[in-house]
Amino acid sequence: MKIIIAEARMKNIYVDLQNELRDKQATWLVTGAAGFIGSHLVENLLLLNQKVIGIDNFSTGSKTNIEQVLIICKNQAANFTFQQMDIQQAADCRKVMFGVDFVLHHAAMISVPESIERPDFTNAVNITGFLNILCAAREAKVKRFVYASSSAVYGNVSTIPIQEHQVNIQLSPYGLSKYVNELYAQTLANCYHMETIGLRYFNVFGPRQDPNGAYAAVIPRWIRALIQGLPVPIFGDGETSRDFCYISNIVQANLLAATTTHANAINQVFNIATGSEITLNKLLVLLKQELALENVKTEYNDFRPGDIRRSIADISKAITLLNYQPTHDLQSGLREAMQWYHSTHH
Repeated sequence: MKIIIAEARMKNIYVDLQNELRDKQATWLVTGAAGFIGSHLVENLLLLNQKVIGIDNFSTGSKTNIEQVLIICKNQAANFTFQQMDIQQAADCRKVMFGVDFVLHHAAMISVPESIERPDFTNAVNITGFLNILCAAREAKVKRFVYASSSAVYGNVSTIPIQEHQVNIQLSPYGLSKYVNELYAQTLANCYHMETIGLRYFNVFGPRQDPNGAYAAVIPRWIRALIQGLPVPIFGDGETSRDFCYISNIVQANLLAATTTHANAINQVFNIATGSEITLNKLLVLLKQELALENVKTEYNDFRPGDIRRSIADISKAITLLNYQPTHDLQSGLREAMQWYHSTHH
C-alpha cells in the first residue's frame, strides 16, 4: 500500500509539473534536436506551450524527425525555431544561447563501436562540443543545464544493480567522453556557480530511433529484421542483459531535472532507467510475442568490443531527489511504439 501511494504521489508531481509548464512559458535550447531523443524533447516541450530552439548538424539526426514533430505540434509550430549548426563551432554556440532559460544537451556522437574506430572525432564532438555549449550557457546565465550522460561511464561493474558512485574504467572512448562531460559540468558548476544535472541513460528505445546502419540500437534493428523476415543478429551468446528505458521516461527525467527545486539534486548525476534487466535472448522471445511471430532466424556473432555483460540501474537516487517515476516498462513501451515500427518497416 505504501509503495502504491508513493508511486501515485510521484506521478502526480510530474502531472503537476506539466500543468505548471503549460501556464508558464520559458525558452529551452535542445541540442541534437533532430535526433531520436532530442526530437521527443522538442515535441513534448512544444505540446506544453514552451518556446523551443532546436539545433542539429544532421550528422546522425534526421530532417524527417523535425518534420514529424511539426506535424504533431502544428498548433505550436510558431514557438519553435531551428538552426542547423555544429556544436564544435564555439561562436555559433554563443549566438544561439541568447535568451535561453534551460538547456537540454543531447548533441553527441553516440556509437560505442564508432568511438573505438574514431576516438579523435568522438573527443571533438563529445568533449570539445560539450564544453562549447556549457561555456556558452554559463556566459548567457541560463537557469539550468541538463545534459545526457550514459551508463557507458560505468565500464564493467561487478555489483548489480549499478549505483551512481560505481564508475569504473570506461571500455570505450564514448564512455570516457561522457564521464569527462560530467567532470567538466561539476567543475564549471563549482567555479562559476552554474546549475547542472547529468542524466545517465541506460538503453533508450522508442519511435523515431534509427534502425539502419551497423551501429543501430538493438530494439529497432531487431524489430526491422523481424518485420522484414531477415535474420536477427545477436552479439555474443544472447545472455547479455540490459535495462531498456522507454523514451517517455527520458522526457520525464529531463523536465524534472530542469525544474527541480531540490537543492541536493543540483550538480548531481542520476541513473535514468527502469531498474529491471532482460537478457537479449529473452528480449527476442518478447519481440516475437509482440509481433505474433513463430519461426525466426537468428545469427549469433562475436561479442563486440566495449560491450558490458550485465547492465541494470539502481534508480533510487532519481526517485528520491528528482521524483522520477518510470511510466513505462519494456513491454508497455514496446506496445506503445509498435504502431510506429510497423508503419516504418512494412
